[in-house]
Amino acid sequence: MRTLLSPRWIGLHLLLVLVVVVCSAGTYWQALRSVEPDREVITNPAEDLDDATPLDDLVEPGAYLHPDLYANTAVEVSGRYDADAQLLVPRALDGVRGYDVILPLVTDDGAAVTVNRGWTEDGSDVPDAPDGRVTVTGWILPPDAAPDGIVPVDTPDGQVERIASAVLVNEWDYRLYEGYVALPEGDPATASLRPLPPPEPPTEITVNWRSLSYAVQWAMFGVSAIAFWVVRARRDVAEARSRRERASETEGGTPQAVGAGS
Repeated sequence: MRTLLSPRWIGLHLLLVLVVVVCSAGTYWQALRSVEPDREVITNPAEDLDDATPLDDLVEPGAYLHPDLYANTAVEVSGRYDADAQLLVPRALDGVRGYDVILPLVTDDGAAVTVNRGWTEDGSDVPDAPDGRVTVTGWILPPDAAPDGIVPVDTPDGQVERIASAVLVNEWDYRLYEGYVALPEGDPATASLRPLPPPEPPTEITVNWRSLSYAVQWAMFGVSAIAFWVVRARRDVAEARSRRERASETEGGTPQAVGAGS
């Protein structure tokens, strides 16, 4: 091991560390570039409301709604608003505290879908929902997730902590569809409220193969440097051992006899 601690080898150790660091950084950078955010592409844009699908064609009350249908599927549903069951959901929008206004739209078979009418900063002056039978179109959105590690506290009357059927079944005596429908701007139920913006469509990553190939090349160069260091170290250690063995044999050998004088 003394061979690997010689000044020459200490320099080679430092050079190897430098090469590995540079190659690791190059691999990481090119790998990130190969899938960086500006190469995301929309797989399913938010559907036009004119192409809305009847909600019953997608899901039944109480049934699981596949995540692929959330955030980009326009739905249509008919029924009557239960205005007496309207609730407020605390939510900050653009840094301003306010409330989402939700209520059940009761369908002909007695089930209900949660409708988000929009957002208001002041929950004390919300206009009445339209009377009578209505047909609404909007985007189906997933239920709000419960924050991890946070225990819900009691909310004031007329409010719930989040929009989720698991919470709303304790407030409304209906069979509920999973998720909720966000109404677009222009729907009568959004009068004087701020409608939610159309949902962000899901995306997928497209790979930049050139950057990915560069990442592989950087990684291979780093591995090659390590392999070269291992081979060179083993060779030098073996040569040093061989020299010591030869020297030992020479020192321990029988000296040649000196010839007699004349």
